[in-house]
Amino acid sequence: MGIRATIINGCIGLLFRVLCRIQDSDLRRLPLKGPAILITNHTSNIEGPLFYVRLRPRATIAMAKIELWKFFATRMIMEAWGAIPLRRGRLDRKALAKCVRVLDDGNFLCIAPEGKRSKDGTLLRGQPGATWFAADKGILIYPMVQWGCLDIFHELSHLRRPRVTIKVGRPFLVRTPVGSHVHGDELQAMADEMMYEMAELLPQRYRGYYSDTSKKTTKYLEFVSKDNPDGKSPRGDVE
Repeated sequence: MGIRATIINGCIGLLFRVLCRIQDSDLRRLPLKGPAILITNHTSNIEGPLFYVRLRPRATIAMAKIELWKFFATRMIMEAWGAIPLRRGRLDRKALAKCVRVLDDGNFLCIAPEGKRSKDGTLLRGQPGATWFAADKGILIYPMVQWGCLDIFHELSHLRRPRVTIKVGRPFLVRTPVGSHVHGDELQAMADEMMYEMAELLPQRYRGYYSDTSKKTTKYLEFVSKDNPDGKSPRGDVE
């Protein structure tokens, strides 16, 4: 990690520790080394930096909208973090190729399957393109969600120290039927199954499109027991 990233991480990490009460003991469920895919909910521009600094020293790369490279400050941060610019609204093969390289290098790849920010903090329907390169690659996927980031500025404006909670679910592999050609409907079904795993980690009021968990299926998911074997975490709870 370069000096720029070290300074940025230190400043952002300090701000979170001082301004927020962070409950992230679940991060100890993640191994300290990849490769793995972390799928997350997207409610604000805050959770990206939060995840990045709290996941240290895990080598984690995230996809980010290419618009963030238009401005000097955000471009500097994205470049320091090695983020992958993504052109939204179409299949960005260049970005997906970089995602594969991140995993090939043994790093964590962070993806928001919803594809865009949820303005009210509830889950939107997952996009099918978020899953296709994970299928049958033998790469573990961890659902990881947060709530509280959307309320940070509101709480601070009322002189209250906001609480942010991070939860990590059970890891799984994505599998497709042997000899079958995956089509759009199957990709959407895979995305929905992954999103339900995220939904079950959230309080009911944030589950949105996936509120009715009775519709949940696991046809394409193979669950594994892969919690961090040494039980150690680089981060604990901050009150």
